[in-house]
Amino acid sequence: MNHKTYSIGGEHDIPVGPLGIIPMQGTQDLARLVDQHLVTQRKNLYSQENDLHQHYLKESYLLSASCPRFSTGDGKGVINESVRGYDIYIISDVGNYSCTYKMFGQECRMSPDDHFQDIKRIISAIGGKARRINLIMPLLYAGRQHKRVSRESLDCAIALQELERLGVENILTFDAHDPRVQNAIPIKGFENILPTYQIIKALVNSEPELQIDRSSMMVVSPDEGGLSRNIYYANVLGLDLGMFYKRRDLTRLVNGKNPIIAHEFLGDSVEGKSVLIIDDILSSGDSIIDIVTELKKRKAAKIYVGVTFALFTEGVDKFQELYERGMINKVFSTNLTYRREELRKAPWYVEVDMSKFLALLINTLNHDCSISSLLDPTEKIHALMERRKASK
Repeated sequence: MNHKTYSIGGEHDIPVGPLGIIPMQGTQDLARLVDQHLVTQRKNLYSQENDLHQHYLKESYLLSASCPRFSTGDGKGVINESVRGYDIYIISDVGNYSCTYKMFGQECRMSPDDHFQDIKRIISAIGGKARRINLIMPLLYAGRQHKRVSRESLDCAIALQELERLGVENILTFDAHDPRVQNAIPIKGFENILPTYQIIKALVNSEPELQIDRSSMMVVSPDEGGLSRNIYYANVLGLDLGMFYKRRDLTRLVNGKNPIIAHEFLGDSVEGKSVLIIDDILSSGDSIIDIVTELKKRKAAKIYVGVTFALFTEGVDKFQELYERGMINKVFSTNLTYRREELRKAPWYVEVDMSKFLALLINTLNHDCSISSLLDPTEKIHALMERRKASK
Protein backbone atom coordinates (compact mmCIF):
# COMPACT_ATOMS: atom_id res chain seq x y z
CA MET A 1 0.00 0.00 0.00
CA ASN A 2 1.34 3.47 -0.85
CA HIS A 3 1.45 6.51 1.43
CA LYS A 4 -1.26 8.70 -0.03
CA THR A 5 -3.73 10.16 2.43
CA TYR A 6 -7.41 9.32 2.42
CA SER A 7 -8.22 12.55 0.54
CA ILE A 8 -9.45 10.91 -2.66
CA GLY A 9 -9.99 12.49 -6.02
CA GLY A 10 -6.55 13.23 -7.43
CA GLU A 11 -5.49 12.15 -10.88
CA HIS A 12 -3.37 9.32 -9.49
CA ASP A 13 -6.07 7.89 -7.22
CA ILE A 14 -6.83 4.91 -9.44
CA PRO A 15 -8.91 2.09 -7.90
CA VAL A 16 -7.31 -1.30 -7.40
CA GLY A 17 -10.21 -2.72 -9.40
CA PRO A 18 -13.97 -2.35 -9.80
CA LEU A 19 -15.52 -2.23 -6.33
CA GLY A 20 -17.73 -5.11 -5.24
CA ILE A 21 -19.30 -5.73 -1.83
CA ILE A 22 -20.56 -9.17 -0.83
CA PRO A 23 -22.78 -9.13 2.28
CA MET A 24 -22.88 -12.46 4.08
CA GLN A 25 -26.08 -13.69 5.70
CA GLY A 26 -27.19 -11.38 8.49
CA THR A 27 -25.28 -8.31 7.26
CA GLN A 28 -27.65 -7.16 4.52
CA ASP A 29 -29.02 -4.16 6.46
CA LEU A 30 -25.55 -2.85 7.34
CA ALA A 31 -24.29 -3.52 3.80
CA ARG A 32 -27.17 -1.54 2.27
CA LEU A 33 -26.33 1.47 4.46
CA VAL A 34 -22.65 1.20 3.51
CA ASP A 35 -23.58 0.93 -0.16
CA GLN A 36 -25.75 4.05 -0.01
CA HIS A 37 -22.91 6.04 1.54
CA LEU A 38 -20.47 4.76 -1.09
CA VAL A 39 -22.77 5.81 -3.92
CA THR A 40 -23.10 9.29 -2.39
CA GLN A 41 -19.38 9.65 -1.68
CA ARG A 42 -18.40 8.78 -5.23
CA LYS A 43 -21.03 11.00 -6.81
CA ASN A 44 -19.74 13.87 -4.68
CA LEU A 45 -16.20 13.17 -5.86
CA TYR A 46 -17.12 13.02 -9.55
CA SER A 47 -20.23 14.73 -10.87
CA GLN A 48 -19.99 12.87 -14.16
CA GLU A 49 -18.14 9.88 -15.47
CA ASN A 50 -15.76 11.72 -17.81
CA ASP A 51 -12.97 9.24 -18.52
CA LEU A 52 -13.70 7.05 -15.51
CA HIS A 53 -14.07 3.33 -15.97
CA GLN A 54 -17.68 2.25 -16.46
CA HIS A 55 -17.61 0.36 -13.14
CA TYR A 56 -16.67 3.40 -11.04
CA LEU A 57 -19.93 5.31 -10.72
CA LYS A 58 -22.77 2.86 -10.11
CA GLU A 59 -26.15 2.87 -8.44
CA SER A 60 -25.03 -0.01 -6.21
CA TYR A 61 -21.80 -1.86 -5.46
CA LEU A 62 -23.50 -4.86 -3.86
CA LEU A 63 -22.88 -8.20 -5.56
CA SER A 64 -25.31 -11.12 -5.57
CA ALA A 65 -24.03 -14.16 -3.66
CA SER A 66 -25.50 -16.76 -1.34
CA CYS A 67 -24.69 -19.88 0.68
CA PRO A 68 -27.60 -22.31 0.18
CA ARG A 69 -27.88 -25.50 2.21
CA PHE A 70 -28.78 -29.05 1.26
CA SER A 71 -31.33 -30.85 3.43
CA THR A 72 -28.47 -32.70 5.16
CA GLY A 73 -26.97 -29.42 6.33
CA ASP A 74 -24.15 -29.38 3.78
CA GLY A 75 -23.63 -25.97 2.19
CA LYS A 76 -21.99 -24.29 -0.76
CA GLY A 77 -21.08 -20.77 -1.84
CA VAL A 78 -22.61 -19.32 -5.00
CA ILE A 79 -21.59 -16.12 -6.82
CA ASN A 80 -24.38 -15.00 -9.16
CA GLU A 81 -22.45 -12.51 -11.29
CA SER A 82 -18.95 -11.97 -12.65
CA VAL A 83 -16.29 -10.86 -10.18
CA ARG A 84 -13.33 -11.09 -12.54
CA GLY A 85 -10.85 -8.32 -11.77
CA TYR A 86 -12.94 -6.91 -8.89
CA ASP A 87 -11.69 -5.55 -5.59
CA ILE A 88 -13.99 -7.58 -3.34
CA TYR A 89 -15.08 -6.64 0.18
CA ILE A 90 -16.84 -9.42 2.08
CA ILE A 91 -18.83 -8.25 5.12
CA SER A 92 -19.55 -10.91 7.74
CA ASP A 93 -21.14 -10.83 11.19
CA VAL A 94 -20.04 -14.08 12.80
CA GLY A 95 -22.02 -13.23 15.94
CA ASN A 96 -25.43 -13.03 14.25
CA TYR A 97 -27.33 -15.85 15.95
CA SER A 98 -30.63 -14.76 14.37
CA CYS A 99 -29.63 -16.43 11.08
CA THR A 100 -30.95 -19.94 10.57
CA TYR A 101 -30.80 -22.86 8.14
CA LYS A 102 -32.74 -26.13 7.72
CA MET A 103 -31.09 -29.47 8.48
CA PHE A 104 -33.12 -32.70 8.39
CA GLY A 105 -36.25 -30.55 8.60
CA GLN A 106 -35.08 -28.81 11.77
CA GLU A 107 -34.50 -25.05 12.06
CA CYS A 108 -30.90 -24.52 13.22
CA ARG A 109 -29.36 -21.24 14.37
CA MET A 110 -26.06 -20.31 12.79
CA SER A 111 -23.10 -20.36 15.14
CA PRO A 112 -19.85 -18.40 14.61
CA ASP A 113 -18.43 -21.62 13.12
CA ASP A 114 -21.23 -21.71 10.52
CA HIS A 115 -20.66 -18.07 9.57
CA PHE A 116 -16.92 -18.61 9.23
CA GLN A 117 -17.43 -21.67 7.06
CA ASP A 118 -19.69 -19.60 4.77
CA ILE A 119 -16.93 -16.98 4.39
CA LYS A 120 -14.61 -19.71 3.15
CA ARG A 121 -17.29 -21.01 0.80
CA ILE A 122 -17.74 -17.59 -0.84
CA ILE A 123 -13.97 -17.13 -1.20
CA SER A 124 -13.81 -20.58 -2.78
CA ALA A 125 -16.67 -19.67 -5.16
CA ILE A 126 -14.74 -16.57 -6.28
CA GLY A 127 -12.20 -19.07 -7.52
CA GLY A 128 -9.21 -16.74 -7.70
CA LYS A 129 -10.84 -14.52 -10.33
CA ALA A 130 -11.01 -11.36 -8.20
CA ARG A 131 -8.19 -8.82 -8.26
CA ARG A 132 -8.14 -8.68 -4.46
CA ILE A 133 -10.22 -10.07 -1.58
CA ASN A 134 -10.74 -8.08 1.61
CA LEU A 135 -12.72 -9.27 4.62
CA ILE A 136 -14.61 -6.95 6.98
CA MET A 137 -15.27 -9.01 10.10
CA PRO A 138 -16.20 -6.52 12.85
CA LEU A 139 -16.62 -9.20 15.52
CA LEU A 140 -13.40 -11.20 15.16
CA TYR A 141 -14.09 -14.93 14.86
CA ALA A 142 -12.94 -16.82 17.99
CA GLY A 143 -11.19 -13.62 19.10
CA ARG A 144 -11.90 -14.16 22.79
CA GLN A 145 -9.68 -17.26 22.85
CA HIS A 146 -6.45 -15.33 22.24
CA LYS A 147 -3.90 -17.20 24.35
CA ARG A 148 -3.17 -20.56 25.95
CA VAL A 149 -3.66 -20.97 29.68
CA SER A 150 -3.52 -24.77 29.60
CA ARG A 151 -3.64 -27.32 26.77
CA GLU A 152 -6.09 -25.33 24.62
CA SER A 153 -6.79 -24.62 20.97
CA LEU A 154 -6.01 -21.25 19.38
CA ASP A 155 -8.96 -21.03 16.98
CA CYS A 156 -8.57 -17.38 15.97
CA ALA A 157 -4.93 -17.76 14.93
CA ILE A 158 -5.74 -20.88 12.91
CA ALA A 159 -8.71 -19.13 11.26
CA LEU A 160 -6.56 -16.14 10.23
CA GLN A 161 -4.00 -18.48 8.69
CA GLU A 162 -6.78 -20.27 6.79
CA LEU A 163 -7.96 -16.93 5.37
CA GLU A 164 -4.39 -16.08 4.38
CA ARG A 165 -4.04 -19.37 2.51
CA LEU A 166 -7.35 -18.72 0.73
CA GLY A 167 -5.99 -15.44 -0.63
CA VAL A 168 -7.48 -12.76 1.65
CA GLU A 169 -5.25 -9.67 1.48
CA ASN A 170 -6.76 -7.42 4.14
CA ILE A 171 -8.82 -8.16 7.27
CA LEU A 172 -10.63 -5.30 8.98
CA THR A 173 -11.95 -5.96 12.47
CA PHE A 174 -13.18 -3.79 15.33
CA ASP A 175 -11.93 -3.75 18.91
CA ALA A 176 -10.27 -7.16 18.87
CA HIS A 177 -10.05 -8.72 22.32
CA ASP A 178 -6.29 -8.96 21.83
CA PRO A 179 -5.01 -7.41 18.56
CA ARG A 180 -1.69 -9.25 18.94
CA VAL A 181 -3.43 -12.20 17.30
CA GLN A 182 -2.42 -10.52 14.02
CA ASN A 183 1.03 -12.03 14.63
CA ALA A 184 -0.46 -15.20 13.16
CA ILE A 185 -0.47 -13.52 9.71
CA PRO A 186 2.40 -10.98 9.89
CA ILE A 187 2.64 -10.26 6.15
CA LYS A 188 -1.06 -9.63 5.52
CA GLY A 189 -3.09 -6.54 6.24
CA PHE A 190 -4.83 -6.67 9.63
CA GLU A 191 -6.51 -3.51 10.89
CA ASN A 192 -7.96 -3.36 14.39
CA ILE A 193 -10.30 -0.34 14.38
CA LEU A 194 -11.85 1.39 17.38
CA PRO A 195 -15.18 3.27 17.19
CA THR A 196 -13.94 5.91 19.65
CA TYR A 197 -15.00 9.01 17.73
CA GLN A 198 -18.43 7.61 16.87
CA ILE A 199 -19.18 6.64 20.50
CA ILE A 200 -18.09 10.05 21.81
CA LYS A 201 -20.15 11.77 19.11
CA ALA A 202 -23.22 9.72 20.08
CA LEU A 203 -22.67 10.60 23.75
CA VAL A 204 -22.36 14.31 22.97
CA ASN A 205 -25.42 14.34 20.69
CA SER A 206 -27.67 12.37 23.04
CA GLU A 207 -26.60 14.23 26.21
CA PRO A 208 -26.21 17.91 25.20
CA GLU A 209 -26.32 19.12 28.84
CA LEU A 210 -23.63 16.72 30.06
CA GLN A 211 -20.64 18.48 31.65
CA ILE A 212 -17.46 16.90 30.25
CA ASP A 213 -14.67 18.21 32.48
CA ARG A 214 -12.50 16.93 35.34
CA SER A 215 -14.69 18.33 38.09
CA SER A 216 -17.88 16.77 36.72
CA MET A 217 -16.95 13.53 34.98
CA MET A 218 -14.59 10.53 35.09
CA VAL A 219 -13.71 7.60 32.86
CA VAL A 220 -13.67 4.21 34.62
CA SER A 221 -12.13 1.06 33.16
CA PRO A 222 -14.20 -2.05 34.01
CA ASP A 223 -11.05 -4.19 34.31
CA GLU A 224 -7.30 -4.18 33.78
CA GLY A 225 -7.65 -5.66 30.29
CA GLY A 226 -9.51 -2.59 29.02
CA LEU A 227 -7.20 -0.08 30.69
CA SER A 228 -5.42 1.17 27.56
CA ARG A 229 -8.76 1.72 25.80
CA ASN A 230 -10.06 3.80 28.72
CA ILE A 231 -6.78 5.71 29.09
CA TYR A 232 -7.28 6.99 25.55
CA TYR A 233 -10.84 8.16 26.28
CA ALA A 234 -9.68 9.88 29.47
CA ASN A 235 -6.78 11.62 27.74
CA VAL A 236 -8.68 12.78 24.67
CA LEU A 237 -11.57 14.11 26.80
CA GLY A 238 -9.29 15.59 29.46
CA LEU A 239 -10.79 13.51 32.29
CA ASP A 240 -9.42 11.57 35.27
CA LEU A 241 -9.29 7.78 35.14
CA GLY A 242 -10.34 5.11 37.61
CA MET A 243 -10.20 1.32 37.31
CA PHE A 244 -11.84 -1.79 38.69
CA TYR A 245 -9.97 -5.05 38.87
CA LYS A 246 -11.58 -8.44 39.21
CA ARG A 247 -10.66 -10.55 42.22
CA ARG A 248 -11.33 -14.13 41.09
CA ASP A 249 -11.59 -17.51 42.77
CA LEU A 250 -8.79 -19.37 41.03
CA THR A 251 -9.65 -22.66 42.73
CA ARG A 252 -12.75 -23.42 40.62
CA LEU A 253 -14.28 -22.99 37.17
CA VAL A 254 -17.86 -21.92 36.37
CA ASN A 255 -18.91 -21.93 32.70
CA GLY A 256 -15.25 -22.17 31.72
CA LYS A 257 -14.14 -19.16 33.80
CA ASN A 258 -12.86 -18.50 37.30
CA PRO A 259 -15.80 -16.79 39.09
CA ILE A 260 -15.40 -13.19 40.22
CA ILE A 261 -15.37 -12.75 44.00
CA ALA A 262 -15.38 -8.94 44.02
CA HIS A 263 -14.65 -5.84 41.94
CA GLU A 264 -12.04 -3.64 43.63
CA PHE A 265 -11.81 0.06 42.70
CA LEU A 266 -8.65 2.11 42.20
CA GLY A 267 -8.95 5.85 41.61
CA ASP A 268 -10.21 9.18 42.92
CA SER A 269 -13.66 9.72 44.39
CA VAL A 270 -16.57 9.44 41.95
CA GLU A 271 -19.02 11.13 44.30
CA GLY A 272 -21.32 13.50 42.42
CA LYS A 273 -19.59 12.84 39.09
CA SER A 274 -20.88 11.37 35.85
CA VAL A 275 -19.01 8.22 34.87
CA LEU A 276 -18.19 6.82 31.43
CA ILE A 277 -17.39 3.08 31.30
CA ILE A 278 -15.86 1.78 28.06
CA ASP A 279 -15.49 -1.89 27.09
CA ASP A 280 -15.19 -3.98 23.95
CA ILE A 281 -17.96 -6.54 24.49
CA LEU A 282 -21.00 -6.54 26.73
CA SER A 283 -21.73 -10.26 26.91
CA SER A 284 -24.05 -11.27 29.76
CA GLY A 285 -23.62 -7.83 31.35
CA ASP A 286 -23.05 -9.22 34.86
CA SER A 287 -19.65 -7.52 35.26
CA ILE A 288 -21.06 -4.14 34.19
CA ILE A 289 -23.99 -4.56 36.60
CA ASP A 290 -21.57 -5.25 39.47
CA ILE A 291 -19.48 -2.20 38.53
CA VAL A 292 -22.53 0.07 38.24
CA THR A 293 -23.67 -1.13 41.67
CA GLU A 294 -20.25 -0.38 43.16
CA LEU A 295 -20.15 3.07 41.56
CA LYS A 296 -23.59 3.91 42.92
CA LYS A 297 -22.43 2.83 46.39
CA ARG A 298 -19.67 5.42 45.95
CA LYS A 299 -22.35 8.02 45.08
CA ALA A 300 -21.63 8.41 41.37
CA ALA A 301 -24.19 10.57 39.57
CA LYS A 302 -24.99 9.56 35.98
CA ILE A 303 -23.48 6.40 34.52
CA TYR A 304 -22.91 5.82 30.81
CA VAL A 305 -21.62 2.62 29.21
CA GLY A 306 -20.00 2.52 25.76
CA VAL A 307 -19.24 -0.80 24.08
CA THR A 308 -18.37 -1.86 20.56
CA PHE A 309 -20.55 -4.97 20.71
CA ALA A 310 -23.68 -5.17 22.89
CA LEU A 311 -24.48 -8.90 22.77
CA PHE A 312 -26.69 -9.28 25.86
CA THR A 313 -26.40 -13.06 25.78
CA GLU A 314 -28.83 -13.40 28.71
CA GLY A 315 -31.34 -10.75 27.66
CA VAL A 316 -31.86 -7.10 28.57
CA ASP A 317 -34.20 -7.44 31.58
CA LYS A 318 -31.49 -6.82 34.17
CA PHE A 319 -30.43 -3.59 32.44
CA GLN A 320 -34.02 -2.48 32.09
CA GLU A 321 -34.37 -2.91 35.84
CA LEU A 322 -31.18 -0.92 36.43
CA TYR A 323 -32.52 1.88 34.26
CA GLU A 324 -35.86 1.95 36.05
CA ARG A 325 -34.05 2.17 39.39
CA GLY A 326 -32.00 5.12 38.12
CA MET A 327 -28.74 3.15 38.32
CA ILE A 328 -27.76 3.57 34.67
CA ASN A 329 -28.51 6.29 32.13
CA LYS A 330 -27.44 5.13 28.66
CA VAL A 331 -25.71 2.26 26.88
CA PHE A 332 -24.00 3.11 23.59
CA SER A 333 -23.18 0.38 21.08
CA THR A 334 -22.43 0.07 17.38
CA ASN A 335 -24.53 -1.54 14.64
CA LEU A 336 -21.58 -3.75 13.62
CA THR A 337 -23.23 -6.90 14.95
CA TYR A 338 -26.76 -8.20 15.49
CA ARG A 339 -28.81 -6.43 18.17
CA ARG A 340 -31.94 -8.13 19.46
CA GLU A 341 -35.15 -6.18 18.88
CA GLU A 342 -35.95 -5.53 22.56
CA LEU A 343 -32.50 -3.94 22.94
CA ARG A 344 -33.03 -1.60 19.99
CA LYS A 345 -36.34 -0.46 21.48
CA ALA A 346 -34.99 0.06 25.00
CA PRO A 347 -35.17 3.71 26.17
CA TRP A 348 -31.64 3.51 27.58
CA TYR A 349 -30.02 2.17 24.39
CA VAL A 350 -28.32 4.46 21.86
CA GLU A 351 -27.20 2.96 18.56
CA VAL A 352 -23.89 4.14 17.10
CA ASP A 353 -24.09 3.98 13.31
CA MET A 354 -20.78 2.87 11.75
CA SER A 355 -21.95 2.55 8.13
CA LYS A 356 -20.60 5.90 6.91
CA PHE A 357 -17.19 5.19 8.43
CA LEU A 358 -17.14 1.70 6.88
CA ALA A 359 -17.95 3.22 3.49
CA LEU A 360 -15.07 5.67 3.86
CA LEU A 361 -12.69 2.84 4.79
CA ILE A 362 -13.77 0.79 1.77
CA ASN A 363 -13.56 3.74 -0.62
CA THR A 364 -10.10 4.67 0.64
CA LEU A 365 -8.73 1.13 0.42
CA ASN A 366 -10.24 0.65 -3.04
CA HIS A 367 -8.19 3.68 -4.17
CA ASP A 368 -5.09 2.13 -2.55
CA CYS A 369 -4.72 5.11 -0.23
CA SER A 370 -3.46 5.05 3.35
CA ILE A 371 -6.12 4.74 6.06
CA SER A 372 -3.75 5.79 8.86
CA SER A 373 -5.47 9.12 9.40
CA LEU A 374 -8.86 7.37 9.56
CA LEU A 375 -7.62 5.10 12.33
CA ASP A 376 -6.51 8.00 14.55
CA PRO A 377 -9.61 10.02 15.55
CA THR A 378 -7.85 12.40 17.96
CA GLU A 379 -8.14 15.50 15.78
CA LYS A 380 -11.79 14.78 14.97
CA ILE A 381 -12.62 14.33 18.65
CA HIS A 382 -10.89 17.59 19.58
CA ALA A 383 -12.75 19.41 16.80
CA LEU A 384 -16.04 17.90 18.01
CA MET A 385 -15.42 19.08 21.57
CA GLU A 386 -14.43 22.56 20.35
CA ARG A 387 -17.67 22.82 18.36
CA ARG A 388 -19.58 21.69 21.45
CA LYS A 389 -17.95 24.41 23.58
CA ALA A 390 -18.62 27.07 20.94
CA SER A 391 -22.31 26.12 20.75
CA LYS A 392 -22.88 26.64 24.48
